[in-house]
Amino acid sequence: MIRRALTPNRMHRRTTLDLPLVSYGASLEGCPLHWIPPRSKNCDLLLIAGLHGEEPDTTVILSRACRSLPPSDIAPDVGIILSANPDGLAAGTRGNARGVDLNRNFPASNWSADESTARWHVEDSDGLPIGTGASPSSEPEVAALIKLIEAHAPQRILSLHGPLDCVDDPRESELGLWIASETGSPLVTDIGYPTPGSMGSWAWERCLPIVTWEFPAAGIEELSRRFVPLLGEILRSGFRNLPSPDSD
Repeated sequence: MIRRALTPNRMHRRTTLDLPLVSYGASLEGCPLHWIPPRSKNCDLLLIAGLHGEEPDTTVILSRACRSLPPSDIAPDVGIILSANPDGLAAGTRGNARGVDLNRNFPASNWSADESTARWHVEDSDGLPIGTGASPSSEPEVAALIKLIEAHAPQRILSLHGPLDCVDDPRESELGLWIASETGSPLVTDIGYPTPGSMGSWAWERCLPIVTWEFPAAGIEELSRRFVPLLGEILRSGFRNLPSPDSD
């Protein structure tokens, strides 16, 4: 597939995020929760990275995709969250500053007060306990994100995670199929284990289409070379008129 190359006069933009960061709330530690709002009144697609603080690759790769394009090239109805869990990102922890897995704190019907588990390494069979919060959306990061989504009503969400190397899309949507085709990662309709209180569970109960793109376990350099161009196409197209997987 032929992708638009960066011209020399764009190169300086690679080191600076030349896009507006607007606060939509604050983290538990008081860190601003920022997003890049769409330029239009409508938000057709919302991209979210960094919900788990120990997945900094999602933030870096999405940021690089944004910085690879002139701001005017990003579709006007695309919204972007580079880090939904800034406290966890700063500490390098999966959960927020209270030790809660934010992706188990959404007010889905399957939310559970019982501790969830997380793996130290993806191949580990034993899980480590992690909190789910005192109640659904008890964590300020989740409450603020829900308020943002409800206020701007995106038509679909693309959530970036890792390192399971798959595209989790129960509806097998055009976007999920395209990402799977372009990356070679399998498209799955079930992640393979319970995810009570996840953003995916919450979104699907509200008929809000969501695709979870799980990056593989790889370094930033490899992920950048493979996925920044793909995310650039999604940002530029706003999900519409994506290049055909068969394009030369």
